Amino acid sequence: MDPLSADILLRLGPLAISATVVTTWAVMVLLWLVSQGVRRRLADQPGAWQTAAEGVVGVMESVVLQVLSPEQTRRVLPFVATLWIYLVVANLIGLIPGLHSPTGDLSATSALAILVFLSVHWFGISANGLRAYLRHYLKPTPFLLPFHLISEVTRTLALAVRLFGNIMSLEMAALLILWVAGFLAPVPILMLHIVEALVQAYIFGMLALIYIAGGLQSQELRQQKEMS
Repeated sequence: MDPLSADILLRLGPLAISATVVTTWAVMVLLWLVSQGVRRRLADQPGAWQTAAEGVVGVMESVVLQVLSPEQTRRVLPFVATLWIYLVVANLIGLIPGLHSPTGDLSATSALAILVFLSVHWFGISANGLRAYLRHYLKPTPFLLPFHLISEVTRTLALAVRLFGNIMSLEMAALLILWVAGFLAPVPILMLHIVEALVQAYIFGMLALIYIAGGLQSQELRQQKEMS
């Protein structure tokens, strides 16, 4: 399969359903079922399940708190935590024989990058107001406006290509090593895949968090808001 093109499973008129779409929806359904199961477990047996759930959420919250204030963390944590959890599962699903990670498809990573792009501006506008948020693109001089706009596009493109390239190359490298060495070295390859999948999920989520923080914590925006 060409990593730059989608593997079409079926067509419904002009609508094409690719393997990436099916896998992505399967991951979302799986996460929803797990969340419902954990919620029921917390209601019936809050001991170990509650400790595990609070530990996972606590780790993600502590990371976000290093970048944002407690008030901003309460607003941003649900989005960033969901992004992290989805990326971990999506990156690791390629370990299942016959399945490919949806993040190994450029269309999926592009959709995630666009979602981050829209979220950055949504959080920034909701926190600072439309006029104050748009005004920061004219600072320190209006002549830098084209460069600010180009930066918005390029960092979104880089976010998509970085995740796609790393996951796609990781799967291809694993297949090549297994093809050459057979099953003589499955454990090191498996561990490499798991570590790299976790690292790439963390990096993507941290970049999204930093971009959102840039829209929320601009000193110029806060000063303009206080003066208005």
